Amino acid sequence: MELGVYTFGELTRDPATGYMLSPAQRLRDLLEEVELADQVGLDVFGLGEHHRPDYVVSAPAVVLAAAAERTKRIRLTSAVTVLSSDDPVRVFQSFATLDLLSAGRAEIMAGRGSFIESFPLFGYDLEDYDTLFAEKLDLLLKIRNQERVTWSGRHRAGLTDQPVYPRPVQDPIPVWIAVGGTPQSVARAGALGLPLALAIIGGQPERFVPLVSLYREAARRAGRDPSTLKVGINTHAYIADESQQAADEFFPAYAQVMTQLGRERGWPPTTRPQFDAMREPRGALAVGSPQEVIDKILFQHELFRHDRYLAQFSVGTMPHRQIMRSIELMGTKVAPVVRAEIARKNAVAPA
Repeated sequence: MELGVYTFGELTRDPATGYMLSPAQRLRDLLEEVELADQVGLDVFGLGEHHRPDYVVSAPAVVLAAAAERTKRIRLTSAVTVLSSDDPVRVFQSFATLDLLSAGRAEIMAGRGSFIESFPLFGYDLEDYDTLFAEKLDLLLKIRNQERVTWSGRHRAGLTDQPVYPRPVQDPIPVWIAVGGTPQSVARAGALGLPLALAIIGGQPERFVPLVSLYREAARRAGRDPSTLKVGINTHAYIADESQQAADEFFPAYAQVMTQLGRERGWPPTTRPQFDAMREPRGALAVGSPQEVIDKILFQHELFRHDRYLAQFSVGTMPHRQIMRSIELMGTKVAPVVRAEIARKNAVAPA
């Protein structure tokens, strides 16, 4: 299994001190986090795209390009690229450039976007939310698959035998579809034969098993071999040396952000009992000691048989040193055990 970290580059006030990092400092810290993830042997680092004051990354490919120069082996992906409000030609060019800079380590994680600020910012109508994504994904895949492109659609000017450069090292550059639980998006990924990244940020993971089954069934019906398609699980997570320490350090920032989002979207405030319940073995949060996080990842692997797990440690601004420690524990304590246990189970599984 591939294991890694993703972040949205949160720029919120520390709930304990009220201190707000500058965007420049947050980006410097972020590059140190990517560098450490590479050094401790994690497989993937992802950056999300947002266009609002509480997040500092609006152009993931730019930050990942800086990270490419400070890392050697870790894969660098968006998490996600809001493809619906972007231009597929520029997305491809940006990540092809990143792929060249990183010697073939770039990936695109494309999604419709759970935040909607980019739609009015770039002049798109939310009424076209799904059709925009479907059409732009079609163009992105066409560009990925051929150097000269002829294409037409409703929401973008067409292309007639138009070459798109540069071409990436990887042929093809990986394009994942990121979903938060929409069956239509899951089925689309399976039918297209694209890897699926499923975000589980609430409830019990068992509730998402039917979606992964739908993904694999959609692939099968499209004439594809589901065993060749990757599934990734993304969750909120945090690791400290001790269980109670992890909970106490993570909860204030997590509750602040989730409560703020709740005010925007109609959720109730996040409480400590709710948080503690989600830390239980069958809950969505992978927050605890290294052993607790190992157990949570392995429990989810029993459910999904997935190929990749990404942890979002910074849900709200956390002290940089704490995030660095969490990344260190992920790479040195959690990842080796998870990889060894899954390899052991695969070795004894019946043919």
